[in-house]
Amino acid sequence: MSASTFHQAIGSLHSIGYVSNSTFHNECGNVSMRLITRGFKLEISPSKREDYCSRNRSCGTIQASLSSYQTPESNPISSSGTNKDSSKKSSEAALILIRHGESLWNEKNLFTGCVDVPLTKRGVEEAIEAGKRISNIPINIIYTSSLIRAQMTAMLAMTQHRRKKVPIVVHNENEQAHAWSQIFSEETKEQCIPVVTAWQLNERMYGELQGLNKQETADKYGKEQVHVWRRSYDIPPPNGESLEMCAERAVAYFKEEIEPQLRAGKNVMIAAHGNSLRSIIMYLDKLTSQEVISLELSTGIPMLYIAKEEKYIRRGSPAAPTEAGVYAYTKNLAKYRQKLDEMLH
Repeated sequence: MSASTFHQAIGSLHSIGYVSNSTFHNECGNVSMRLITRGFKLEISPSKREDYCSRNRSCGTIQASLSSYQTPESNPISSSGTNKDSSKKSSEAALILIRHGESLWNEKNLFTGCVDVPLTKRGVEEAIEAGKRISNIPINIIYTSSLIRAQMTAMLAMTQHRRKKVPIVVHNENEQAHAWSQIFSEETKEQCIPVVTAWQLNERMYGELQGLNKQETADKYGKEQVHVWRRSYDIPPPNGESLEMCAERAVAYFKEEIEPQLRAGKNVMIAAHGNSLRSIIMYLDKLTSQEVISLELSTGIPMLYIAKEEKYIRRGSPAAPTEAGVYAYTKNLAKYRQKLDEMLH
């Protein structure tokens, strides 16, 4: 697929995935996904459904297929070169974490939380730069939050990837959306990467602080109180989420939906937010509640982990300015990059 066709496809992408409907977000918070022969099956597990129904007036089983977007490509960094049995543990898989680029409310120094605010020009540039840094790393599936700043970051980053595969947002919010978004060319499918959006990866909900100026809020309530709201682990802002509450949903989603992909040898990119990613890193690096509150993530700086033998090994430095400084390539990643060089030159 030519670069011009790829960029045209990027411009025509829809911006919402299978959990994008706001009503659906509010009513169906516990969703699980399991890999089936040619796609995914989404359903509310019995144990969670019982708890969910006790707190809501209605519930149901949601089933949807991602087969239209699942590419048949095997794990490109697998030592064997094939992935015949997805139930077997892959020798290695890449996990890329990217905090979205600067948003319009970051620029205005406002509490953003779950308010859906797009990127600034600088944020767009950060996303493109992030894409350059991961342009030699294989990606089979992308997860983003349901918020536009994370989705923009993922899409812009992928414009820089050397494979030039097109990220396609998966639409399974209803039968019609699924039917209308199907791809009927096997060749085209092979050149696509499914993008799954999930509200569980959203930023921490800042409650009554959302939309307030951070400095003015500190002047009103005191710097110490605002620091407690922003940096403590288990104390939420008024009518908002604490980091602990954010971690409960983000890590649960990672374990249920993303980890199975890594174990199957799929290379995953997650574009999300400071607190949802902080929560996932807490799980990956086994940080304590005290260690995680001091963890700072820069906007638009990708972090690389290698999932191997049910362990996560960090291979990237979030402060490094160049690709060479960010990543210490594994042998398989180096082979993949060499393959790209041979294929594209």
